[in-house]
Amino acid sequence: MPHETLGKLLFHWEAQPMKWAMRLRVAFYLAQALEYCTSKGRGLYHDLNAYRILFDQDANPRLSCFGLMKKSRDGKSYSTNLAFTPPEYLRTGRVTPQSVVYSFGTLLLDLLSGKHIPPSLALDLIRGKNFLMLMDSALEGHFSKDDGTELVRLASRCLQYEARERPNAKSLVASLMSLQNETEHADEVHPYFLYSFLVAGPLICSNGSPARNCILNKAITLTPFGEACLRLDLTAIHEILEKTGYKDDEGIANELSFQLWTSQMQETLNLKKHGDTAFRAKDFITAIDCYTQFIDGGTMVSPTVYAIRCLSLLMNDMAQEALGDAMQAQVVSPEWPTALYLHAACLFSLGMENDAQETLKDGTNMEGRKNKN
Repeated sequence: MPHETLGKLLFHWEAQPMKWAMRLRVAFYLAQALEYCTSKGRGLYHDLNAYRILFDQDANPRLSCFGLMKKSRDGKSYSTNLAFTPPEYLRTGRVTPQSVVYSFGTLLLDLLSGKHIPPSLALDLIRGKNFLMLMDSALEGHFSKDDGTELVRLASRCLQYEARERPNAKSLVASLMSLQNETEHADEVHPYFLYSFLVAGPLICSNGSPARNCILNKAITLTPFGEACLRLDLTAIHEILEKTGYKDDEGIANELSFQLWTSQMQETLNLKKHGDTAFRAKDFITAIDCYTQFIDGGTMVSPTVYAIRCLSLLMNDMAQEALGDAMQAQVVSPEWPTALYLHAACLFSLGMENDAQETLKDGTNMEGRKNKN
């Protein structure tokens, strides 16, 4: 899946915003994917969001397997921002197929607005017949008002407080099929949609040095973390993560966790503590084991734990597994440069030079924006 996530293309575009026709296409393909999962007995999808939707080489949106996790089958595992959580989960602590439809409704809001708008705010605008205030200003004059109204209406149905009042996946497909432009083909969308991703840096710079030393042939000032990832200096990355600790988790772990505070909580915290001790001592095998138990417990969500386990896996030549952790850290905390830096380090380890360069550049730009703020 070489062309990034919906979250990046929708919220962090640099060249041009996503076309209206492609947004409708994403909604339709996603509805089809959910209907397929339901037909195969996998109606529960864990934490459906824009960062779980990927694009293939033909710019077709695809639902990733990240949310089809074992724990989601029993309906007891769910992690997202409180403002975007299905209301029945807050009441009962369980996820149902109707909860997935609620999350689909939040994705429709993303596509309409180009931003991650809390459902409560969006519904207030819809009830006040101010739905045009929801629309992405970059789309002005480039979408049919009727289509916009219909998509807003569908989002509103998906976000109903009572789960039984929401449409099912089959109904979503039927509703969105009528909005598809039959004359539109993938080859008409593809060149525009991939504009900023087809310009990739060469594997070798003009001066003959490896590609990772020129970063797309553009002058870019890397941070110490970025430099360490560029050199694939895992020892330097270890020092940075150890020094940073969990300060970047502030406001995330509590916001993402809804499990009841039971006796399991202390056991979970002890696992993290033991993992931290092993990580500081560079006992990465023990660290991986402790952090894995912490994550599998599902009581708390921490992007830093994913980041630290990612490096521990890299230290043990498990780059593919480490890449999965870097991506999970991005899903939990999309605006966290550390996740992107580690993602780049994993790609360098796997020999994916071009993708690693682009990801390192994204992490550097993201950190620059955060420092300005």
